[in-house]
Parts: sequence; structure tokens; C-alpha cells
Amino acid sequence: MNQKISMKDISDACGVSIATVSKALNDRGDISEETKQKIRSIASDMGYFPNAAAKALKTSRSYNLGVLFVDDAMSGLTHDYFAHVLDSFKRTAEASGYDITFINSQGEGQQSRSYLEHARYRGFDGVVIACVNFYDPKVEELIRGNIPVVTIDHVFDNRIAIMSNNIKGMKDLVTYCYSQGHRKIAYVHGAYSSVTQSRLSSFYKTCESFGIDVPEEYVLEGDYRNTAKAFACTEQLLKLKDPPTCILYPDDFAAIGGIGAIHMMGLSPGVDVSVAGFDGIPIAMRMHPPLTTLHQDTESLGRLAAQRLISLIDSPRTTVIEQVTVDGQIFPGGTVGKIG
Repeated sequence: MNQKISMKDISDACGVSIATVSKALNDRGDISEETKQKIRSIASDMGYFPNAAAKALKTSRSYNLGVLFVDDAMSGLTHDYFAHVLDSFKRTAEASGYDITFINSQGEGQQSRSYLEHARYRGFDGVVIACVNFYDPKVEELIRGNIPVVTIDHVFDNRIAIMSNNIKGMKDLVTYCYSQGHRKIAYVHGAYSSVTQSRLSSFYKTCESFGIDVPEEYVLEGDYRNTAKAFACTEQLLKLKDPPTCILYPDDFAAIGGIGAIHMMGLSPGVDVSVAGFDGIPIAMRMHPPLTTLHQDTESLGRLAAQRLISLIDSPRTTVIEQVTVDGQIFPGGTVGKIG
């Protein structure tokens, strides 16, 4: 039925010219918003949908956005934090008439094709980059290309970046633990990245501002979403001659691994040893007791990434290239107990 409905049919039904129908359906600025809405409503009721290929030829756009998402842990979209960010990105993009397609990160059948080549092959109008090795030459090539790009949680020169406010988030987390009486605070951080560096610097700076001395053995490198490493690091910390009273983790999954080690040692989280995560994933916030964590605003992160990317496509000359930070919020939970 959709293929049988033409612009002439719509113009006859609306009592306007075919040119006016075309302007309304292509969101041209030289007719009123009221006329546009009337024509679009009638066209929708008639079952008219523009052919995507024809629209692309007419506008020189594909109305398709690429998503580059490469998770070294191979968790894919079961990665709660990025799954929620990308879901918000997808909903915002679709509301603006865009589809999204994941860029082939495995190279199956296309071993020689880079990310940039893939993006050009697919004709993407723009690309969002999240959860990759940002130092990969293939990623850097894509960044240097002529396709509009927005990154999530990493900053490149002359590219828009949407960032969770990791510095403030860590400051808020340490401040909350301090307010609960903790002075011996350890940190199991993630593998090196700009996010890790921001959080680690903020951890040391906030502790210093409170006059807290952080022994070298209190800071260990684990890995994001790695429960086994978090388990081992927690055992190591709790076997110290002067163990910490509170342990911070790089994310909520890692914190769950730490809690496992605490239980294995016959201790109780929030009672004998306090624990805090970072992300605010639903499963952690519904544990018993709920995990104390820094809840990141994934809805805003995804929405802003889509809005800025589309703005960059629509208005490249007037879209400001900047780093946009999004604040998170402390979720008190029940795993950071009050002492002193």
C-alpha cells in the first residue's frame, strides 16, 4: 500500500500543490509549521512513507549513523553502562529520523577494511565512538577522517566529546565515604585510560583535601568489569597489616567481585568492610544490601551524543566543538557503613 501512495495523491487530499507537499515532507523552512503538520498527518493517515533510497539521493544523506563499539571484555551490549547509553542514543537518533548501524569491528570477510573505510562504504552521515581502544590506529584514522564524529568518554582535539563527569563523580564518592567516618580508603582502579586517569587524580586530590594519607599499597590496578581481578585485589587489601575500612572499585561489576571476596573471608560488606562502586547498574542497586555507587546519567549521555552528532551533520559551521560533561549522583545504598 505504501508504494501506491504518491505525492500527487497527498496533494489532492490536502488541496495543495505537489511542491508544497514535498516541502512539508522534507521539512523545508518556506512553509508554515501548521501546514507542515497538517500535510504530514494526512500523509501518515494515508499510509505514505518516503522511500529511504530516494530520500538519500535527493538529500545526499543516508540518514544512517554508525556506532563503533568494541568491548575488549567481549560483553557486547550486556555491558550495562554502555547498553543504556547506546539505547538512549538510538532512541534520540530515531526520533530525528535516523537509523543506526554498528560498524563491523571484527572484520569478518573484510579483513583489509578499516573503520573509516567501513563508514564510507556504508555512507554514514556521522559516527559515535564508545568503549574502544581510542589509541588504536584504526580509531585515530576514523577521527582524522572527514565524517562527523562524536566520542563518548574520551577527548580528542577538534572533536565533540560527551563525558561523564568522572572528576566530580570520584570527588563525590570519596566525600561521601569521608562523611561516614572513613579515613582508610583504598581504590582498585581500572586499566589505564583517560577515564581512569581522571578518576585516579580526583581520588588522590580529594583524599589530600581531607588530610587523608593514602598508602601506596592501598591503590591497586584491577580492570573494568573484571570480578576475578577485583576479588584478588580485595583479598590482597584485607590481608594487609593495616587494612582499609573502605574500598572503591572501578565499576559495579568489579565491586560485586570484591564483595564476593569479603564474604569468602567471613566478613560482611557495609559492616566489617565498606564497599562502593561506580556506574549505578540496576542489578547492583537492587542487591541486599544495595551497593553504594556513583550513578551515571546514561540517559543524558546518549541523548546528548545523538543531538550533538546530528547538529554537527545539519549545521557543521555553527556547531561548537567542545567537551560536554554530565554529572552523576551518589546512590547511598547500604555497603558504606558509618564508623567512628
